Amino acid sequence: MREIYIRRKERCDIAVVENGHLVEYLPEEGDASAEGIYLGKVERVVPGMKAAFIQIGQEKNGFLPLEEKNAPDMPRLQAGQSIMVQVRKEAQGVKGAYLTRDISLCGEYVLLSPLNRRIAVSARIKSESERKALKELGKRMADGAFGLVMRAAAAEAEEQAIAGEVTALWAQWEAICKTAPTAHVPSLLHTPRTLLDGVLDDYRSRGIDRIVTNDGELAQRLSDIAPVKLAGDDLMEVARITTQLSKALERRVWLDSGGTLVIDPCEAMTVIDVNTAKFTGKTGLEDTVLRLNLEACGEIARQVRLRNLSGIIIIDMIDMVAREHHQAVLEALESAFSSDRVKTVIHGFTSLGLVEMTRKRARPPLKEVLAAKQSDNR
Repeated sequence: MREIYIRRKERCDIAVVENGHLVEYLPEEGDASAEGIYLGKVERVVPGMKAAFIQIGQEKNGFLPLEEKNAPDMPRLQAGQSIMVQVRKEAQGVKGAYLTRDISLCGEYVLLSPLNRRIAVSARIKSESERKALKELGKRMADGAFGLVMRAAAAEAEEQAIAGEVTALWAQWEAICKTAPTAHVPSLLHTPRTLLDGVLDDYRSRGIDRIVTNDGELAQRLSDIAPVKLAGDDLMEVARITTQLSKALERRVWLDSGGTLVIDPCEAMTVIDVNTAKFTGKTGLEDTVLRLNLEACGEIARQVRLRNLSGIIIIDMIDMVAREHHQAVLEALESAFSSDRVKTVIHGFTSLGLVEMTRKRARPPLKEVLAAKQSDNR
């Protein structure tokens, strides 16, 4: 069961709960998030890094690679020129925002790329027949004028609804192009979907069983998406979301069986260690180890989503001998992350027996979000 809790006061706080467990907590921020489109200024070009640093009005200059996979050919850059860029990853720590010149506009059903002609289908759609049909539909709708990525939600949508969204996104692009020539440099040309719209779009195709909010107007607007319950301002406390949030950053996480996860974010990667701790099992050693590793998969996925861990993630499972047990663990991880709306790739076991995975960085980690929220409340 998936529930989305929305509390509106000075700002909007969103919590996603699955089967009673908090899996995402997202306080809406005042500044523009990932996907924002800016008119920036090239500060300097560094050929040795094959990158340029772009002033977009944030504290740190953004990082723009000069060569991008699947992006159309772009003209050479020089210091001082104006350039339209989009934030792919928000600034984090000492790093500025990661930028792209390959602009895209995101809707519920499609991702429209006005500067390229690539037609693709979300990797979440596994059926070959569905993939082929959606790709053909994308080609017809784009008609060589722009690129489209058909999102997972498109598989369940009516063709008319998809076409309407494509038309609306193209109109957004035309408005951006009309604004850019007279805009101040640097400036924000296009604000992406609100955080709430993004959450609802991403989860609608996966299923939303209930929405709980303290805002009557919002409850009325969202009633066509899922059943809505109107609650008081204390809805986060009543649902034990605040309690779960207070434990979300603990280094050690206990599993129901008595095993533990130890989660250590580092500068270059995050390391997750699975330990037996108090779990001894009642069968042979191999079965005991497999059972604990399988249980750990579900909690690892929840913790990664909740803490919004990204980049390289290395998981040290308890050592297994049987090859079929390794495969079972990888399949369990794939299944556990299937509800994650952020792109995650399970790369498999390394030669040292560690599970290697990567997760796209879309928003700051929960640790930074909570620290910023505490600072605002002082």
